[in-house]
Amino acid sequence: MEEAKPGPRKRAVPAVTRAIAILRRLGASDQPLGVQQISRDLGLVPSTSLHILRVLNDEGLVAFDQITKRYSIDVGILSIARSAIEKNAFASLIQPKLDALTTEIGLTTVGTQLVEPSSIVVVALSQVPLPFRLQVDLGSRFPTMISATGRCFAAFNTPGEAALKAGFKGLKWDNPPDFETWRREVEETRERGYAVDQGNYLSGITVLAVPFFDDHGRMVNGVVAIGISERIATMGVPGIAARMLAVRDEVSPMLLGSRG
Repeated sequence: MEEAKPGPRKRAVPAVTRAIAILRRLGASDQPLGVQQISRDLGLVPSTSLHILRVLNDEGLVAFDQITKRYSIDVGILSIARSAIEKNAFASLIQPKLDALTTEIGLTTVGTQLVEPSSIVVVALSQVPLPFRLQVDLGSRFPTMISATGRCFAAFNTPGEAALKAGFKGLKWDNPPDFETWRREVEETRERGYAVDQGNYLSGITVLAVPFFDDHGRMVNGVVAIGISERIATMGVPGIAARMLAVRDEVSPMLLGSRG
């Protein structure tokens, strides 16, 4: 077996890491936050948080309320996000396919992209009106091992039992599967080419995921369908998965071509 070569050495840049953490914390909050709250949540020294927030405010990435003394994400971040989406080949190719798929099957569909080393990000989205709110938005981030997409990641990108156990540990589910059950589902995903999460990640919700691969057979993107479990059971998982696989097979050649 060929010995794995070490990757390039990464030099830590604490200020950048902290600034990104602050942006993510503000982005995840439904309301503006003060310096003390941000610092407690992230384990930072308040003076460090304040210096970073002032720079982010000067750059238009966060807004500061002079009355409440609280910070929030500002519109300056939108131009960066919009540019990233517009230049993302997968997002551009998959969005019209998601819109058509959502219309056809009546389920919310999502396009995801792997962001190393530990996150999957929503880069495309097509929603249907639902009697409840699913917390899925462009830019949402999820652990690589969670839900149906996580089973795909585990099936195609995670070699060895130790890596599976390490990735599985600490995941937060509404109804957690035990490791042996989850591992069997990962094997099923590898065999049939798509994954199903039936109420584990979110109670009463079924999530289906189909992986997109790079030239080396590793998952890099995914298409996800989300709906009420009873509705999906009535429609039939195999039929929905077949339509999702057809979308993958249609888009993949164009995606690989765009990567040169």
